[in-house]
Amino acid sequence: MTYDIEYLRLLSEQYPSIKSASSEIIRLQSRQKLPKLTEHFMSDIHGEYESFLHILKNASGVIKDKITSIYGYTLSESDRETIATIIYYPERKLDYLKRQGQCTDDWYRITLNRLIEICRCVASKYTRAGVRSLLPETFGDQIEELINISTEYGADRVDYYNRSISSIVELGQADAFIIEISNLIQNLAIGRLHIIGDIFDRGPRADIILDHLMRYHSVDIQWGNHDVQWMGAAAGSLACIANVLSISTRYMNFDCLEDGYGIIMRPLTVFAMETYGDDPCECFMPKNVNKVSISQHDVKIWAKMHKAIAIIQFKLEGQAIKRHPEFMMDNHLRLDKINFEDGTVGFEGHTYKMKDMNFPTIDPADPYKLTNEETELMDSLRTSFLHSDKLQQHVRFLYRSGSMYLCTNNNLLYHGCVPMNPDGTFTEVELCGKRVSGKSLLDICEKFARDAYYVRRGNPEHEYGQDFLWFLWCGRFSPLYGKNKMTTFERYFLDEEEPKEEIKDAYYKLYENPEICDKILAEFGIDPDSYSHIINGHVPVKLKKGESPVKANGKLLVIDGGMAKAYQPQTGIAGYTLLFNSHGLLLSAHEAFESVERAIKDEKDMYSTLDTIDFAPSRLLVEDTDTGKQIQRRIDALHALVEAYRKGTVK
Repeated sequence: MTYDIEYLRLLSEQYPSIKSASSEIIRLQSRQKLPKLTEHFMSDIHGEYESFLHILKNASGVIKDKITSIYGYTLSESDRETIATIIYYPERKLDYLKRQGQCTDDWYRITLNRLIEICRCVASKYTRAGVRSLLPETFGDQIEELINISTEYGADRVDYYNRSISSIVELGQADAFIIEISNLIQNLAIGRLHIIGDIFDRGPRADIILDHLMRYHSVDIQWGNHDVQWMGAAAGSLACIANVLSISTRYMNFDCLEDGYGIIMRPLTVFAMETYGDDPCECFMPKNVNKVSISQHDVKIWAKMHKAIAIIQFKLEGQAIKRHPEFMMDNHLRLDKINFEDGTVGFEGHTYKMKDMNFPTIDPADPYKLTNEETELMDSLRTSFLHSDKLQQHVRFLYRSGSMYLCTNNNLLYHGCVPMNPDGTFTEVELCGKRVSGKSLLDICEKFARDAYYVRRGNPEHEYGQDFLWFLWCGRFSPLYGKNKMTTFERYFLDEEEPKEEIKDAYYKLYENPEICDKILAEFGIDPDSYSHIINGHVPVKLKKGESPVKANGKLLVIDGGMAKAYQPQTGIAGYTLLFNSHGLLLSAHEAFESVERAIKDEKDMYSTLDTIDFAPSRLLVEDTDTGKQIQRRIDALHALVEAYRKGTVK
């Protein structure tokens, strides 16, 4: 490759001599031969912060495997469990062990030696510079020294090592050192974390998950439909705000709203009690999957709030559908189909008896119009969402670190689907006068999603983007939803099962075909003949019914294993993690996590089974990754600089 002389002169400012440029070439070429770092893929976390954080702490079972490989023949299972729990929860486990009287000076010396050995093992795939970038400020230099020093050669080295350990204990710094090196082990065990969508809803505290991800050393996010719903709420979309609140009331999940984001819920409570005070709201009884301790009286209040915001939701959604016929979502319009005289609703050639006909805020002549009180309520709630600093920080992080899809290391990551026709062609959708399909559909979806947040309020692009985020949440051809409709109204008001059916996009049948997967990979610029895969979330894999997460002979993997408690009865497990290391792909299936307290006191880890899904043709090195390709371009440029120095082209 020929390099522009001006580019080489700029590069020479960083490497001003043949010696410095050659030194960097040597360093980079050596790095290319290291094994690739382990990538972890997770999806559909749905606010289950305790399970999610524990999976990160134990690196999907990888840390336990490392401990076993080092100490499997020299330590009892009980001792291995103790050292693992110290790594996962160092502060709390140390407090517990102190109360048991176990933390003697000798115990500290032994534990420090074991942790240093484990850290040395998980750091083996990193360069020293890579490890250094993750070292803590406190004890960082000491940790680097201890994991790199070899005690095999000479008494001096042994004395130096042992003196360092003894000094840490004698100075009363062992606890602080253990905490720092345990956190480092956790970070080193996961080279890159990919979240394949749906951080929000159902589970109790999505905000705690996002707080952790914002501090995480290496992470990217592919948006899920639940995520874009919250992104729309943060941007001020009334339809998205109503959906967020409807789901939160349905799952009795106000901790995230009120404690996490400071959203003021009193206006909704007051409105619901004034409007539905005498209504039992039986169709809107919340689901207590998170086992919230609550009285029957409070449950009834939640039901009234749920009904109040659900009716507003249907009105606002109807307004958005009428503003945008290109969304092709008329099959969501139900309020104008209600016969208020005989208590029925008719659509798609059928008439159904309504279970509830108490609608004091619906005007049959204009059913999608908000009352003055509903308008005032939604204005108040929108102000609360717009002024939540924590929510705005989290949504900016989702935009900064997230996208509709990601191509990385020959893998294609997205949450939902690439809409397809039954014949295997990509579904063509017209948006803003453009006909798009496949990759171009996902690209334009991302543009509109970003317009909703970043274009100045009042501009047409901003207003369209807000409605579009709602479309991405539940739209007929939304790549993040992938069904013909969302039957929320039908689930609330009808007994019959047939109208509640949501028909999946043809993609979800076609993705069993390896040729279709190859077509999708090629559409996104990935060579299907390479060691490549599609990694997908969104649809829970019903393992209990014999479903497999592995599709198309291993070409596509669905990694939604039901981390949300609401899905676990269907899936039979409590989530998946996909691992991509230097040997290939492994799938870790997790059982339900009991509690942090059980993990600390009884050393009850989350049990995970690890299965190999697909071996790589040969061991994958850094040079085989996207990072390796970037490094190679740097090496080539430095070679050109060295040649320019020798020829005198660059002085």
